[in-house]
Amino acid sequence: MRALLFGYESPRPSSRRKRPTTEPIVPKVRPIRVISAFAFLLVAGWPAFAASASADALHVHVQLVVPSSALVRGEPANAGLYFKLEPGWHVYWKNAGDSGEPPRMKWTLPNGITAGALQFPAPKRLPLGPLMDFGYEDEVLFPFELRVAQNASSGAAALHAKVDWLVCREVCIPGKAELEATRSVSDSGGNSVSVEPDASLYTRLANGLPQPPAAAWKAGFEPAADGFRLTIVTGQKEKQAAFFPAEQSVIDNPAPQKVTPTANGLMLDLKKDANLAANPNHLAGVLELSGGRAYEIFAPAGPPVAMPRALKVSVVQSRHDSAANPANSVPPGLARIVGLAFLGGLILNLMPCVFPVLFLKGLALMQSCADERDRVRKHGLVYTAGILVSFWILVAVLLGLRGAGARLGWGFQFQSPVFLSLMAGLLFFLGLSLAGQFEIGLSLTSAGGSLAAKQGYTGSFFTGVLAVIVATPCTAPFMGAAIGYALAQSAAVTFAVFTALALGLAAPYAVLTLQPAWTRALPKPGAWMEVLRQAVSVPIFATVIWLAWVLANAYGATLLAALLTGLLLIAIAGWFLGRWPAKRWSTVVATVILGGFIALSGWASKQLAVRTATSASLSQGEWELWSVGTVNRYLSQGRPVFVDFTANWCLSCQVNERVALGKPEVRKAFAGSNVALLRADWTQHDDAITDTLTKLGRSGVPVYALYVPGESSPRLLPEVLTPGIVTDALNKLPHSASQPTVASSSLK
Repeated sequence: MRALLFGYESPRPSSRRKRPTTEPIVPKVRPIRVISAFAFLLVAGWPAFAASASADALHVHVQLVVPSSALVRGEPANAGLYFKLEPGWHVYWKNAGDSGEPPRMKWTLPNGITAGALQFPAPKRLPLGPLMDFGYEDEVLFPFELRVAQNASSGAAALHAKVDWLVCREVCIPGKAELEATRSVSDSGGNSVSVEPDASLYTRLANGLPQPPAAAWKAGFEPAADGFRLTIVTGQKEKQAAFFPAEQSVIDNPAPQKVTPTANGLMLDLKKDANLAANPNHLAGVLELSGGRAYEIFAPAGPPVAMPRALKVSVVQSRHDSAANPANSVPPGLARIVGLAFLGGLILNLMPCVFPVLFLKGLALMQSCADERDRVRKHGLVYTAGILVSFWILVAVLLGLRGAGARLGWGFQFQSPVFLSLMAGLLFFLGLSLAGQFEIGLSLTSAGGSLAAKQGYTGSFFTGVLAVIVATPCTAPFMGAAIGYALAQSAAVTFAVFTALALGLAAPYAVLTLQPAWTRALPKPGAWMEVLRQAVSVPIFATVIWLAWVLANAYGATLLAALLTGLLLIAIAGWFLGRWPAKRWSTVVATVILGGFIALSGWASKQLAVRTATSASLSQGEWELWSVGTVNRYLSQGRPVFVDFTANWCLSCQVNERVALGKPEVRKAFAGSNVALLRADWTQHDDAITDTLTKLGRSGVPVYALYVPGESSPRLLPEVLTPGIVTDALNKLPHSASQPTVASSSLK
């Protein structure tokens, strides 16, 4: 292990045995014929690869509907996803009911064009044996909005989407298709004409969306013995009704919904879901009345009160505003962002995630300062190369997955239970070596002189890799804006920013190796270094404890038990290496055991992981689970909203929660300003949180957003909080926004 981390080299004579090889005789093929045949097949089959605006699959026809032939810069455009279904088959609403999944779209769009979320028409109740689904039969159009920025390129624009759906009758069949429509982009809509049949489909079906309730409508519900009594005041007697809940596992979907007409509305008796542990503080969803009338409703617990009328409108509007203006603190230019990235990389060396690794390299530098200066410089360059290559690979993977339609953010690898387990195992193995259980270098040097001659530089390279891996969750406090900016730009800009970050991280050690005279200021090597090296194992083991806590908190105690079993296997492997050092057979045994740990990590992560509902911090009563709908609900009531975007693996998030958000004076200020507190837990991957972070100009956590009624964009607080920063932001709220309202008080 010293050889890997400290850069020791133990040159030994090498011997390689050349083995005779035999090559099979392959008949010669004329390359020009192969190329010609391939070109012919490619040209002949090209139409099969061309994307179309519609596709036919099993039991369904799907079509991308864009009614206008031209998109205008700075203006939204209507569009929709259309399904035509065979008789008896159906697709699903956003809450599918007891089974199913709604359709989903993943876009590939030109720069300057974005697509809003699918909007769902009022569904139907679709009984399926003992279950009840919510969805659509015959045909349905899911409208959405295309947004064209002022800087969008003129000319033809290809609107490409990957669509996934589930179509069901007695059986369910998943389907997918790639759809593409081409429309022109210009400064004026004067040349726009309607595209048929898109325009006809949109005109005929787009008006099926639920409407906001009338101003005089009221709603409320009272818990009953086995369910809820929902009361709706519409101003007239209602004889028919069906309620579709926006949230799953609240009501018993197949149970009949008894309607009791009243003089000015109705009462609807709903059966409670058998697995519901506690009564909700509100019922939200779609209420369908006679004549096909459908309305979005929000009913708080208690007697009927006036309902917010702009829930749907505010959701769409906030998406549009945040897409057009991602944050009110957009980085001003590439040069400043690159400089910030380099400075952030320098500061990362002092973070608790990175400092132990850098400290080990410093110890190696003290011991090698008297050696050949050229070799020391090479170690510094190799260490820098390890950091650069690691950042480039990580960013390339992130951009590649995003290009394929995945929605990921910075630090995404810490959302994987496999990564958390393997990372904990690697650091535990490193900690055992530092604590003195074994010297892996002695075993490796026996494998051959050639490997021994290279392992010093290999150690420096992979120490740089390790520094990058453990540094990832520590970047956000200083790099939130820069990372969000970089990942929203072109690939060249993204790599420029992350290269600056990598160079900043590598700079301290690289400078010392490139300027050997400065190493004279370092302490002279001695016996104290061995004691200090063992002491460094303590923060390494502390990091393992933290990773185990993150794993258990996010995926359950069973997976934690599997990790602890794996750490026991690593300890056994270390015992073999320490008890029989420099023995080939002991190295083989240890390698097999370590392979067993890797296999156990992969198997356990797939079989034993149980997704927990939220982080432990959500047990505090004043915090609610975040959702876009919840934010807009509170804003429609006139209440400010503070959102804490956090994750268990984010050390800065945990520190901020303890030194700022959890302080009594801050909690008192929140209550006094009538601020709704929401926590968006990103410990596990969540597409909705990732999308919202992207719209805010961020790509990792922590992020703190203060939404104010009447303002199109939230106010972003710094990534490093103090109680004063939070209270100052609350003191700047408009007086009217911080006053309690009747609607908000009814939710308490």
